[in-house]
Amino acid sequence: MYSRIITLMNNLRLRTKLFLSFGCVALIPVLIAGVFLTSELRNIAMGNALEQITANVDRVKKRTGEMLGVPLDIAYRLSNDSRLEEAANYRYMSVYDVVEAYWNYPDFREFVRLYNEISSIRLYIDNPTVLDNWEFLQTDEQVTQEQWYRTAIAQRSLVCWNYIRDNRNGQYYLSLIRKVDFLNQRTTGVLVVNVNTDKLNDILNQETFETLIVDENDNIVASNREDHLGKTLGDINFRPVTSAAGQGPYDVTIDGKAFKTLIDDWHPGGSLNSLRIISIFSVESIVEEPNRIISLASLVIISALIMAILLIYYFSRLLTGRMLHLSKHISKVGSGNLGAMLVIDGTDEIGQLARQFNHMVRNINDLMSEVQETNRQKNAIELKQNEIKFKMMASQINPHFLFNALESIRMKAHVRGQADISQVVRLLGKMMRKNLEVGNGMISLQSELETVNCYLVIQKFRYDDRLSYELHVDPKANPVQIPPLIIQPLVENCVIHGLENRIDGGMVRVDIRLEEEQLKVQVSDNGTGMTKARTQEIREMLENKDDYETNNIGMRNVHLRLKLTYGPQCGLTLASQSGFGTQISFAIPLRRDSYV
Repeated sequence: MYSRIITLMNNLRLRTKLFLSFGCVALIPVLIAGVFLTSELRNIAMGNALEQITANVDRVKKRTGEMLGVPLDIAYRLSNDSRLEEAANYRYMSVYDVVEAYWNYPDFREFVRLYNEISSIRLYIDNPTVLDNWEFLQTDEQVTQEQWYRTAIAQRSLVCWNYIRDNRNGQYYLSLIRKVDFLNQRTTGVLVVNVNTDKLNDILNQETFETLIVDENDNIVASNREDHLGKTLGDINFRPVTSAAGQGPYDVTIDGKAFKTLIDDWHPGGSLNSLRIISIFSVESIVEEPNRIISLASLVIISALIMAILLIYYFSRLLTGRMLHLSKHISKVGSGNLGAMLVIDGTDEIGQLARQFNHMVRNINDLMSEVQETNRQKNAIELKQNEIKFKMMASQINPHFLFNALESIRMKAHVRGQADISQVVRLLGKMMRKNLEVGNGMISLQSELETVNCYLVIQKFRYDDRLSYELHVDPKANPVQIPPLIIQPLVENCVIHGLENRIDGGMVRVDIRLEEEQLKVQVSDNGTGMTKARTQEIREMLENKDDYETNNIGMRNVHLRLKLTYGPQCGLTLASQSGFGTQISFAIPLRRDSYV
């Protein structure tokens, strides 16, 4: 599977690969980062809102608790007031007595005047002599059937909080309801302290989020929205959440919109039933700012991506255009047009590749020129060798007769006791045979030196004590392969031109050594030497391309063969000084084919 994917990717065009790379490297990470940051931004906004709503509920709970502490304290004080017990249970004989008793007990009115947290105080008592139009109210059948009244009577001194209608003014209040036991009179009453609704609403109006205070029957007793006052949770399409479900937050839907809500189930003063503080916020309003930021960021990201795609398209065209230009030029070179030069601007990898390609083409041209020059030189060597062979063959007049004649002379000299003449004739025959057997191939240095030695022995016989010679050869150089007749002509030149005209004779010295991966050969004599003019003339003769019939296989022949075989830098080097002798030297590189 992996190899198939690699093959598919390799078969795609470069422009397609660039777009895919952009998608993998830029687009996908940007989308992932965008989704992640969007989610995180919404979560942060939601978390901040939840923290605010929690603080909202705690603040409302604290301030409302301080407010509801007032009716709790009043209810506790009234439940232990003996004067209230006497005023409520006394059997009055006339209306005057009732009015007089009311004026003598102003506590209800004083509490309302002193504490703006409450609106009114009512005491429901079973006493038919009281007037039913003051703070003291008779418990008729309708009142006794109310749920809040029955609950209060059934409990012993526990506080209840209910949203009930006041029988005096017909308005609804959040009311503290408590049973009051008059122990001395052995009667009971129900104390109702109505909380100031405006005061409660003022507390909620200071909160940012929509906040409700709801009783156990889902009645909205206070709200920072006026249109919710006097309604139930059902009236505003809010599904009640039981306290068993915990504090929240909860996801709710109101009028088809998503909301988050936090509910605190609270028992002020250890009451029998609870009040619920409900704080609600719209999810849409919370995420509105993040959504605006996200929309703006999305617009910027999309614009950046579009610009990036356009830039990628431009740069891909620029890159693929240069690559296509390079490909077309490679095709031209592949078809054999080595003269075309590739011109691609820039110092990047493609520019470097273009320059390296041009360099490679130039190297190919140079190599081809070198091969052609090598072939030309090889042909020249072959022509020269063929010429040498032709000239040597022309000199081979009946060689068998010549060898037989030399052998006869040698035998006659030997029979007559002329050992030195016999030895010279034998060496002469050996030398002539070697010269006649020379071919196009290479011979060892040792074989060439045998020819040199034969020649020097013969010349020694000729000149006697006038000629002396020395051969200094590095033994490691003996197996080195060299062209034939490459040293002997130089020795011959030193003997003939250097010593022949010298009466007292002289010395011929041959030095051969291996040094710096080269075979270095020097042939010197201490003969008459040459003037600078003559030395320069011979140097020019060596470099002259015209042939000389008199040279045969002499110095020029050696010089040309060295240059043709080893290169133009490997010819003969000539040094001479009049009266001090002459030095002829050359150096040839050791190659892989220099040893057999």
